[in-house]
Amino acid sequence: DVQLQASGGGLVHPGGSLTLSCEASGFTFSSQFMSWVRQSPGKEPEWVSSIHRDGSLATYADSVKGRFTTSRDNAKNTLYLQMKYLKPEDTAVYYCAKAPRYAATEREWWGQGTLVTVSS
Repeated sequence: DVQLQASGGGLVHPGGSLTLSCEASGFTFSSQFMSWVRQSPGKEPEWVSSIHRDGSLATYADSVKGRFTTSRDNAKNTLYLQMKYLKPEDTAVYYCAKAPRYAATEREWWGQGTLVTVSS
């Protein structure tokens, strides 16, 4: 079975940093485009970032560009999201998705999420 387990969330002050991880299993991780999406209460899912199979290229939503960095370690089957200069509007549950950008907001591709709360 496909499993995606995100971790690393927590409470952080505005301007702070967090790094999320997503451990993947049950499929050939290195062959899969991966994405991060987030969902705030009462809002639709928002695509955050996607990364090429080999990690050579990552793309970002305008709302996080320049603050977030996506990377992957295919030897460890792990996806990362480094978040800096966090803002209250970044508060959401973050999910990794076994999907490229165009399909990333479809819930069927998500794993377990991790909550990020940005508050003073």
